Amino acid sequence: MTRVNYLAVILFGGIFVASFMLSSDVGLFLNLIAITIVVSGTLGATFLSYPASDIRAAFFVARNSYTQRPPTEHEIIDSLLDLAVRSRHSGILALEVIEEQTTISFLRSALGMLVDGYKPAEVRDILSTEMHYFRQRRFQHEKLFRHMARLAPAFGVAGSVVGLIGMVAGIGDPEVIVSTIPIALTSTLYGIVIGNFLLTPIAENISAKTEKELMLQTLISDGVMAILQEHNTIKLARKLESFLTPAGRTEPARSLLEIRDRYRALRGQPTTIGESKPLDDEFRAMGNSRI
Repeated sequence: MTRVNYLAVILFGGIFVASFMLSSDVGLFLNLIAITIVVSGTLGATFLSYPASDIRAAFFVARNSYTQRPPTEHEIIDSLLDLAVRSRHSGILALEVIEEQTTISFLRSALGMLVDGYKPAEVRDILSTEMHYFRQRRFQHEKLFRHMARLAPAFGVAGSVVGLIGMVAGIGDPEVIVSTIPIALTSTLYGIVIGNFLLTPIAENISAKTEKELMLQTLISDGVMAILQEHNTIKLARKLESFLTPAGRTEPARSLLEIRDRYRALRGQPTTIGESKPLDDEFRAMGNSRI
């Protein structure tokens, strides 16, 4: 969620609420009994459907999907290119320092396997398995909120039935009828609003965030495999940039300059781990004269 998203929610949410206030009696839309029926019924049915631990985890994921910002594709690509240059210059073991510093858990796990000497097939298999179960867990969280979104309108109808029963029971007594009509009408309103303005958007946000994170994990997986197999660094840059939209891709010359600058900075540092693997030949082979 960006600042624009939050501003849009405040703006259109405010307009939505203000449209109810244009009525001559705003109090007609407020009914404690109706909201209690909808909320308690929805939560009760949810706890009948899922273990408490799953519900707690789903709400935790929903909170994080709005409060935590994942790294961008550009940040991931920049990190992978830096790792590639370090690896070719100082060896795979030099990545151990980066493993301890990175805050991206998936990247940290992948780097740990590189440093520990896992074979390429093992690394790819473990990362693919981790991505698979990550998707499955997120799908369950999304499914829970979609289930709640279906329950809320149903309990809104249940509240309307409760109000109608009260009206039938109060035939002949205008005060009873007047007190039960708001329950019958507002219960349905609350159920629709909670289901479609709150729960369904949360589920969609979890789904979108999951797809975004899976794409970044795929980017990390491909980049780490290329580093492990010691692919040409310039070719790796071309491959990683394919994850970006055409408008978001940097100019090739700029990418080459950034890699060259990283390499030159590393050459100015003493090599203490692994064997030195200069990149001069690589740059020349890829047209280093252009940079």
